[in-house]
Order: sequence, then structure tokens, then C-alpha cells
Amino acid sequence: MNSAINIFLDILGENKKGNAKGIYSVCSANSEVIEACIKQAKADGSILLVESTSNQVDQFGGYTGMKPVDFVNFIYDLAQKNNFPKEMVLLGGDHLGPNAWQKLTAKEAMSNAKVLIEEYIKAGYLKIHLDTSMFCSDDTGDRSGPLQDELVAERAAMLCRVAEDTWAKHRQGYPKPVYIIGTEVPVPGGAREEEDEVHPTTTKDAGHTVLTIKKSFKNAGLSEVWDRVIGLVVQPGVEFGDDRVFKYQREKAITLSKKILEFDHLVYEAHSTDYQTEANLKALVEDHFCILKVGPWLTFAYREALFALEAMEIEILGKDHKTCRTCVKPLKLQCLQNRNTGRNITRVMRKKVI
Repeated sequence: MNSAINIFLDILGENKKGNAKGIYSVCSANSEVIEACIKQAKADGSILLVESTSNQVDQFGGYTGMKPVDFVNFIYDLAQKNNFPKEMVLLGGDHLGPNAWQKLTAKEAMSNAKVLIEEYIKAGYLKIHLDTSMFCSDDTGDRSGPLQDELVAERAAMLCRVAEDTWAKHRQGYPKPVYIIGTEVPVPGGAREEEDEVHPTTTKDAGHTVLTIKKSFKNAGLSEVWDRVIGLVVQPGVEFGDDRVFKYQREKAITLSKKILEFDHLVYEAHSTDYQTEANLKALVEDHFCILKVGPWLTFAYREALFALEAMEIEILGKDHKTCRTCVKPLKLQCLQNRNTGRNITRVMRKKVI
């Protein structure tokens, strides 16, 4: 059986050739959502790419309560339950860097980030997004803009070195990790402020990111690793918030789309592609935004299904029937009480309904 990582790289290669192949990346820690995705991949005869973010899963448990090895076992157990070979599962780590420790000094945050990378690699993750774009507490500069590119690149190279050393120590005999670089403009998880328009990354910024990080890798003695840098995160002009979706406008991303052709083995990775239309998702893939991240949309659909089932139950049995199981009220209560974490909300969805 061909491995998930080889199939993944073949998809990226086909996209680079202009064959309009792409892959979705599932960013969810909800077991029912993951099972649905496993069943979809099984029906499609495709691999399943699942990723955990640095705030979901880390060496301290993240907001899911899972460390990297726990998440790997969680996904593999669900795959086994559904008779889906784990060799067809590709695991990725998203926004791996100092994201969760921005209130600490750079030295402290990067120390934690290095352990984070170690734990992800030791657990068997193969797709690693190196994201050091965030300010730490003692970083200087205009915080309304991005962190200095050279500093971002230097820190990314530091984490890549940790990943390579960890693979050599703990994972020899297994495929080597591949890397994603860059970041999108909004913070992970969707827009949090009112915006009138989301602008695509400029070709100047995209090109500068690639060349700066490539130079940093060379300076760190990582030139041979560059061939395993396979994706660049950019903003194609898509985003979502609590009450609106910014749809992909192809005409505004044409120059960005063409820019990636200048770099031999890179494709684009697009975050926050949730809630886009089928036509827009197809257009994104055609325009070399080959890896499409989706998470909240899946959980939202799951929530819609649960609410619909409750409404059907009430309609058929009556709201006061002793066998009725409610999820709307406890879920709303947990949302109000736990605005910054999904852990208790997930627990309620499982306990009260499933």
C-alpha cells in the first residue's frame, strides 16, 4: 500500500503541473466529526489529512487535554474503529511555534516551542507548519504590523533544526517530515475584528517570505531540508467571522496564484476556507491553493445536525417527554461560560446528546 505521505506529495506535484488536484485538511478534535471524515475518505478511496493546532494539542495538553501522542492515538483508534488503515492517515501540526506563549519572553516562548516540535515529531506527525510570526512579550516593533521577517525566518529555522534532530534521534526508519512555512494575516481560527475586505497576500510579500526563510535555512545548515519545504501559507482573500463569510474572488488573486509557479516544489496552503462555495473551493485548487484547511465549518455542520435532531424529537414526542435529551440549552450555557475554550462545550455535546 502506498503511504499517505507519498500520496499527499503526489497530489501536490499534480497541482503544480496544473492538473487541479487538491486536498482538504481536517482541523478538528471532535470524534464524531473525525469519524465522519474517515467515512468520507473511505468512500472516496483517498487519504485523510488531519491536523491539530498548537493551541489544541501541546506538551501540556492544550485546550483539548491531549498531548501530541494522545491525539495520534485518538485518530488511529477512530481509524481502526472504522476499518480505515492508519497508513492512509496523514497527521499534521498547524501553527507550531510560540503561538500559545506570546505573553512570555521570546526565550521562554521559543523554549516551549522547541519542546512542542519535539513532541509532535516523536508522536509521528509528518506535516509540520513552522509558524513563528507572532510577537512575544519582549519583542520590539510595531505590533499593528507583522513581526520582522528576518526574525520570523531565524526562529523558523531554529524549530526546523529541532524537528530534524528529533527525527534523527527518535524516528529513523520512518519518512522524514515535510514543512509548511508562512502564515495568514488573521489569527488562527477566523477573523475576530470587523473587516470590510480581506486582501490577498501581495506577490512581493509571498516572494520575500520564501526567499528570507530559504536564506535562514541555509545559514542554519539546513539547505538539504529545503526540498522538503512543500507549502507556503498565504491569504488568498478568504475569511470568516461570527456573522459573515468573505468569498474567494479569483480575479483579485490572479497575480498571487501565478507567483507560486516561480518556486519549483511549493504550493499554497489556504487557511480559513470554511463556508466557501463548492465553485470557490474548486477555483482555489485550480489557482494552486492546493491545501485547503477546514475545521469550524465541520463542527458547525455537526451542531446543526444535533439541533435538528432535537427539534425532530420534540416535534414527535413533545418537549416534556421523559425520553427527550436536550442539547441546545446546555450547549448555549457552556458557550456563555467558556468563551475561550472548546473543551467543556465538546464534553456537553458528547454527554448530553451522543
